[in-house]
Amino acid sequence: MASVNQNPQVKVNPLPESAKHSAELFLSLATGPMLVGVISLNRIGSWLQQVGEASEEVFRGARLPILPFPDTPPSSSND
Repeated sequence: MASVNQNPQVKVNPLPESAKHSAELFLSLATGPMLVGVISLNRIGSWLQQVGEASEEVFRGARLPILPFPDTPPSSSND
């Protein structure tokens, strides 16, 4: 199998030092907001799950008060 670099004398120019530093700077500046976004989405997701569970309890009636129903009097039949 032939290697990609046919001439070992030719070297690929890496990025200049200023470009390396600017890329590192942008990466370090983007790390904070990215972490805040991930943590915020996690918190919002758990909050929405709790709200959904609470609304499910209300619709199921687990938290509704028990209403006292009056007993029906025996009906008198006309014989």
